[in-house]
Amino acid sequence: MGTVTSAIVIGGGIAGPVAALALQKAGIDAAVYEAHDGFADGVGGALSIAPNGRTALAAVDADHVVERVGTPMSGMVMQSGTGKRLAEFGSFDDLPPMQLVWRHELYRALYDEAVARGVRITHGKRLVSLTGGTATFADGTTASADVIIGADGIRSTVRRLIDPAAPSPRYVGLLGFGARCPGTGVTPTGDKMHLVFGRRAFFGYQVTDGGDGGWFVNLPSKDPSYGAAFTPSEWLPILADAFTGDRIPAVDLIRRTAPADLVVTGGLEDIPSVPVWHRDRAVLIGDAAHPTSPSSGQGASLAAESAVQLARCLRDLPLPQAFTAYESLRRARVERVIAAAARTNSDKAAGPVARVLRDALMPVAMRLLANPEKWRWQFDHPIDWSATVTAATPARV
Repeated sequence: MGTVTSAIVIGGGIAGPVAALALQKAGIDAAVYEAHDGFADGVGGALSIAPNGRTALAAVDADHVVERVGTPMSGMVMQSGTGKRLAEFGSFDDLPPMQLVWRHELYRALYDEAVARGVRITHGKRLVSLTGGTATFADGTTASADVIIGADGIRSTVRRLIDPAAPSPRYVGLLGFGARCPGTGVTPTGDKMHLVFGRRAFFGYQVTDGGDGGWFVNLPSKDPSYGAAFTPSEWLPILADAFTGDRIPAVDLIRRTAPADLVVTGGLEDIPSVPVWHRDRAVLIGDAAHPTSPSSGQGASLAAESAVQLARCLRDLPLPQAFTAYESLRRARVERVIAAAARTNSDKAAGPVARVLRDALMPVAMRLLANPEKWRWQFDHPIDWSATVTAATPARV
């Protein structure tokens, strides 16, 4: 049996509330401390919750949150800039369908769900130091618990405190943009996301039968700060120009987008491997432990998985065995996803010469990858909440 009865969760984004819900279900009292004074309403673009993410949320009775704010996404259609369909990836009949969500809506829905279940979330608490199970905040206050969980994102303070030599985020060569676009006037894609390797940039879009839609762009750039060089009203024509000549509806969708609706996420980043996940009474989850670039489509889903698996380990094992078991269950899987996303980023950010080679080889590669079973390892990741975790519980990558 575990010996942990209380936990502090640092970070109130996506991973933090899920961790609190999982810990609560495990019988561990959890309080969340968020650095920002306000809410993250309106922050962030679209993201997907994969079947494995839904499975993790279902383990803590929270999958209904995604269904409430999400749009079903039954598959993905890969295209070239000429409009040629390269491959189509369908959903798995035996797994929950993927959901397309807007980050700020998912954030608020998970936040409200946690609060409704009695989780305490305190704002304005910026962590500055850790001593054992005590967290000290910038305002001079402290909080103590049996464990401290770092759910504070890709620039995690907890990660830096437990390992001052931890690697910094790595820019992957792409700038991110996205927007919700009502009344697109574009032919509906049904419940499928179209992903396009354009000649100069990567474009993703989905349009409902009602005509509303959303899109995102990954624009190659050597400078990660370039995203801040222009205002949204200046970026829109630049993005439209990037797809001029491509036989896809990118230009139409971008031109129909109001500047106020454009989300500039800036430079996309990852960390291939975080060497230290836990020390003393502190441990990392989500982007603090395994930040993958958005190209994976798995960031939020992996965060939910890790939050749930950590709670199971803390429920069933004493420290430090619980932390060791948690890392053994998670590390190989998440680093495999990060590496797969890095290969996708290389294709998206290809230069002129590499782009010619990419486009020549991609039809063959897509035919090989069109078999959904090649992707099952990512999406089919059951979590048996009732099963007891032991030091010998095998990891499933």
